[in-house]
Amino acid sequence: MVRALVLRGAAIGALAGLVAFVFARIFAEPLIQAAIDYEGGRAEAEAALAAAAGQAPSGEEPELFSRAVQGNLGIGVGMIAFGVAIGLFFAVAFCMAYGRTGNVRPRQLSLLVGLFGFLAIFAIPFVKYPANPPAVGNADTIRDRGALWILLVVVSIVVLILAVVVGQRLQARLGTWNAALVAGLGAAVVLGVVMALLPALGELSTNVAESGSRLTETPQPLTDPSGKIVYPGFDPDLHLAFMHLACAIVCLAKAQVIVKRVLRRTPGPRGGEDRR
Repeated sequence: MVRALVLRGAAIGALAGLVAFVFARIFAEPLIQAAIDYEGGRAEAEAALAAAAGQAPSGEEPELFSRAVQGNLGIGVGMIAFGVAIGLFFAVAFCMAYGRTGNVRPRQLSLLVGLFGFLAIFAIPFVKYPANPPAVGNADTIRDRGALWILLVVVSIVVLILAVVVGQRLQARLGTWNAALVAGLGAAVVLGVVMALLPALGELSTNVAESGSRLTETPQPLTDPSGKIVYPGFDPDLHLAFMHLACAIVCLAKAQVIVKRVLRRTPGPRGGEDRR
């Protein structure tokens, strides 16, 4: 049963990743290109300011892959690989939970496992550290940003697992609904405190030293020595962040829809098919 579910999870994840690729190629890629165009224009303006100040222009980094490759093959491989990883994670988590959750049926369990993974791995970290488009983000803080994101993912997983345990302990005393409500509110409070304690990206020491304390690393308007704006700041990246979120929703939702059908033919703990 475990081997079959893991293999099916990988296949389902690949299909879900393909669906997410089509979505991202149509809706997200034009926004990514607009961000790259902004980055190129800003680099030209910075070079012009440096030349006016008598400074030597900085050399351009070589482009390893063209935009055509990045926007088609690159995003396709990335989305499918992401889908496979999510599918494997989903299958393993389902196998670990199957038979250990009381009377929860497989279809209901698949929804709960998918929701757990979506919240812990994507949605909760996204609230504090959303995905950034090109042109947003200081290259000198990439390690700090990655470490903070991983830390929040780990904390989210631990807190949600503890919330499930607490909810099960309180179920006999408070009932299923009240126990779930208390555990959920407790998890929200703990995660809120953790997010409040973690620094915003704009508050990292490198960013504070360069441009003062801000909430994000979004580029501000570029000015000349007289204070005149020579290039505008980056437009709010809310739309692109929403597209990243939508891609993840499409990927996970598609996986769960297919998993529900697959589970109709999944062998039960005693070898029979479970069609509940």
